[in-house]
Amino acid sequence: MNKLFTPYDLSGVELKNRVVMAPMTRTRTLNNVPNEFTVEYYAQRASAGLLITEGLPISDEARGYLYTPGIYADEHLPGWRQVTDAVHAKGGRIFAQLWHVGRMSHVSVHGLVPVSSGTQPAVDTTVYAWAKPNEAGPVRPSVPRALGTDEIKRVIADFVTSARMAMDAGFDGIEIMAANGFLFDQFLSSALNTRTDQYGGSIVNRQRFLLETIDAIADEIGGARIGVRFSPFGRLYDFGVYEGEAETWMSMAAALNERELAYVHLNYQPTIVAAQTPLGFGAAFREAYKGTLMAAGGFTQALAESELAKGELDLIAFGTAYIANPDLVERMQNGWPLAESDRATYYGVGNRIAKGYTDYPRFRTTNA
Repeated sequence: MNKLFTPYDLSGVELKNRVVMAPMTRTRTLNNVPNEFTVEYYAQRASAGLLITEGLPISDEARGYLYTPGIYADEHLPGWRQVTDAVHAKGGRIFAQLWHVGRMSHVSVHGLVPVSSGTQPAVDTTVYAWAKPNEAGPVRPSVPRALGTDEIKRVIADFVTSARMAMDAGFDGIEIMAANGFLFDQFLSSALNTRTDQYGGSIVNRQRFLLETIDAIADEIGGARIGVRFSPFGRLYDFGVYEGEAETWMSMAAALNERELAYVHLNYQPTIVAAQTPLGFGAAFREAYKGTLMAAGGFTQALAESELAKGELDLIAFGTAYIANPDLVERMQNGWPLAESDRATYYGVGNRIAKGYTDYPRFRTTNA
């Protein structure tokens, strides 16, 4: 049986199918506050079993890109409440992705020196910041400073506050962004994390920051409302190979298996093995982590159905396919063709907010 369109019980949150809209940064808010376009964008895609928002910074310090909506100030809540109400009215479910970029930022974004596990900058990449006064554009990230040991508790508290705000805004849960070379990834990397305190050195120490954050949020909203996203062996944003990488991921899988979470979200495609990804990694992770497992990474409908049939994955997340196909579920169910998205409009602000964001139509049959 094709499992992709069957219901799924996500720790008590009933999903109408196993299709997930992956988190995607779209930079569509002028003042970092969700607006009417944000509401329309997510409501248009509510036929997915689960929507995961774009990354939402949990503080000013957590920002790395201009025009991204946040979830840490009182003015953020009304807009997100409109989003969740609109999604729920269409029978959808939605999690808020909580985000701290770490070193992937620039002082012009918030006037602060970016923080990280250490002081090594991201060189071969850019962030969207102020290239010149009143002129936004790609800028090489600033050299970060290492978070002080005592500051880590502050960052954890910021995550807890944002998680509480997300639940107050009506979200069904939250996803911690621990992927794509951002803050938690920077702590997990033995190449970037050269600390000598309890958050550096051994694998156990390097994963301590993330696990303490998960546990603190669980104390506030319950573990069943928490998802975590990883990008094992990912190389985005000048994130390189590090010693003990495979062992780090297996240790993390085991540690998460001890916690009752909503899901773990792996950003990788299991049937396309990159040179640095150990063969059989997905099966090994599945063996170590018994909870709900989701994957993203260039999935087609056929590949999604094939992977679900194997039993290693429970949910499949689709990213760019959702940009031009707000009715992706219906198109896949009916065999309708998928529209192509315009990469030039993936990000937009000002009078371009709707372009390439909320103006993609649903499929129309030719029947009169």
